[in-house]
Amino acid sequence: MASHELHADPSIPVSREPARCHNRWHPDIPPALVCHPGDDVVVTTRDAVDGQLSMDSTHEDLLRTDRTLVHPLTGPIFVDGAEPGDLLVVDILDVQTGSFGYTAQFPGFGFLSDEFPDPFLARWELAGGRATSPDLPGVRIPGRPFMGVLGVAPSRDLLERISARERELAADGADVALPEPRGAVPADDVIATEGLRTKPPRENGGNIDVKQIVAGTRALFPVWAEGALFSTGDAHFAQGDGEVCGTAVETMATLHVRLDLIKSGATARGARDVKIYGTAAPARGDYVATTGLSLYATEGRPEDLTGAVRSALRNMIDHLEDEHGYTRQQAYAICSVAVDLKLSEIVDSPNYVVTAELPLDVLT
Repeated sequence: MASHELHADPSIPVSREPARCHNRWHPDIPPALVCHPGDDVVVTTRDAVDGQLSMDSTHEDLLRTDRTLVHPLTGPIFVDGAEPGDLLVVDILDVQTGSFGYTAQFPGFGFLSDEFPDPFLARWELAGGRATSPDLPGVRIPGRPFMGVLGVAPSRDLLERISARERELAADGADVALPEPRGAVPADDVIATEGLRTKPPRENGGNIDVKQIVAGTRALFPVWAEGALFSTGDAHFAQGDGEVCGTAVETMATLHVRLDLIKSGATARGARDVKIYGTAAPARGDYVATTGLSLYATEGRPEDLTGAVRSALRNMIDHLEDEHGYTRQQAYAICSVAVDLKLSEIVDSPNYVVTAELPLDVLT
């Protein structure tokens, strides 16, 4: 087991660091680092809009923010031996954030965007485990840092299926961020033209915004491309479930992870979504959580909360069958009496994320 470091430099634009940062999903993005299963990696990440906002920013500055840069990610990290059908094991060992954060309400973005057409910016000072803001007097938010974006590269096949689906949805009027060469990093013609925008979560993970993935958590990602090509960014000091106005307490961060593999784990379990193991709170103890999306490459509807719930529950039922030997009806009953459903992300159209969380102490 070895230790590695991969640091973004937030003092310069992401466009000047294409060898270690990117803001599109594409299997041809060259790895910034190679590691082996079981290795530790310390990663420095940029904030979601690449340093365009500061304590001196105003509400009107949101109208001038270049959102084609969202989200600058650090990576990809090539995990030697990772193959399609494996599970990438990501152990979150530590998350340390910067001293500045922001919560931005961009016009046209957010769950209630039709009711809030004006820009609004809350600037946060992050210190002593709390966030305070001159724009929200009397509010103190306890820190529970996590990475909003954690994901792996799509395969060429998955990229093409997602692209076709999202073009179809856009033609039908859905709110879809299609590939956009402007602002793309790296600026390679093929990657810039084909690369998936990082706004919505997908089968490769990405912008899942699951606030449970804090230090001490393990997350499992299906591997789609050789080497997995893991990347991360979009750190949050804190977030409410749903991230309803479109942003959390956004900040930069230093993430310490351990990367490992479960060979053929995704194939054996039929996994296409992220699974999480962690500790919720001392009173509840350890838990397992399954995620579900409203939209996949070949099925689902945009912004379908019911579809996301069904996917999360089916994944939990599969877990209880595969890992604990229950029948599907037994597992369904356990979900009804012990599983909590959480609206992890309901703003990154066209895809919502629901998390089904099961406390493990109910299983004797």
